[in-house]
This record gives sequence, structure tokens and C-alpha cells, in this order.
Amino acid sequence: MLLRYFMMIGCCFLLGSCMTSPYYQKHYSIPDNEWDYDYKPVFRFEVKDTGVYYTMYFIIRHTEAYPYSNLWLRVNTQQPGDSVAETTRIEIPLATPAGQWLGRGMGSIWEQRMAITDVQDAQVLGRPGIYEFSLEQDMRVNPLPEVLQVGLRVEKGAEKKQND
Repeated sequence: MLLRYFMMIGCCFLLGSCMTSPYYQKHYSIPDNEWDYDYKPVFRFEVKDTGVYYTMYFIIRHTEAYPYSNLWLRVNTQQPGDSVAETTRIEIPLATPAGQWLGRGMGSIWEQRMAITDVQDAQVLGRPGIYEFSLEQDMRVNPLPEVLQVGLRVEKGAEKKQND
């Protein structure tokens, strides 16, 4: 009995140590669970270490009543020293063609985390300083129903090679 107890505790430590801690992560709740065009959550954080790769993830929590299989998103990026933000349009798949939700579900709520940058892109967060990202929904429907939260997660990766 005591051996089984210690094995369970050991497994918990092993599983906990395998999860990557985020460099930065923040979520915003969507007012009234309807994402309006005018609601553009802003994420600000500082990057000091430019000698490593970074991966950025978009996080969404929605209900299973969300009426679409995807989400079109505009990501506005303002890098350190820039006065104008650069806009990128991204499609986030939320369901398979067969209609199965992607991500993790609990009850009627689903969460998905999708990489929006390439893992080995040396340009991602390549300058030291304060970065600002804003997210806006870019679907044809306004407001977009059944969206509970959106977020941004940044993870530090491997060190860059000398020639990057």
C-alpha cells in the first residue's frame, strides 16, 4: 500500500515536470460570450533573451454550440521600435471535416491551443524589447457567438544556432 502511494506521487512529479511552463500567457473573457469586431484583446510583454526560439499559441475556449468549424483571426503585431502594427490573417480550425471538435472538452466547453508561429522561425520575437499583440475576430458574423475566452501563450524553445 505504501509503495503504491509513493509510486503515484512519483508519477505526478514526472508528469508535472514534462509540462512546459509558458514564458507568457494571458486570457481574456469575451463579454457576454459574443466576440464583437470592436473587442480586440491586447497582450504586452517584454522579450530580453533573443538567443532562443519562441513559439506563440492562440488559445480559444468556446461552447459546443459554436456554429462554425473554424475561426478567422487577425493578429496585429507591434514590434519594439516600430510605430505601426503589422497585421496577419490566420485561420484557426476548430473541428474536423466530420464535425468533431479539436482540442480538449469538458462538458459543453472546448479549449484549443494552436501554434500561430513556426517553431524554428528565428524572426519570431527576434528583437529585445516590448511586444504588443492584439487579436480580432474576422468572421462574417458580428458578434461571433459562443466564444468564452481567447488568449495568447508564448513558450521559449531551443537556443538558436550561430547562423540564424
